[in-house]
Amino acid sequence: MNTKLTLKLEQTVIDKAKDYAKDHRTSLSKLIENYLLNITNKKEQTESITPLVKSLSGIIKLPTDFDPKKDYGDFLINKYK
Repeated sequence: MNTKLTLKLEQTVIDKAKDYAKDHRTSLSKLIENYLLNITNKKEQTESITPLVKSLSGIIKLPTDFDPKKDYGDFLINKYK
């Protein structure tokens, strides 16, 4: 059963959403419906974590200023020297 819903949004957001819907050959109502279904289904889905992953979680203590991108960059520089 379809039910009418009234929303208050900025006009620019509405215009962009209408353009997006048109480009994707769908309606704005369907876009919003799909979005709401998506976010409500994510809450219902529980990620299954294996016992091994649970046992490894939190095993490594990293410094608060740890930067994984810098660390990986340093690794690559040293590897190809």
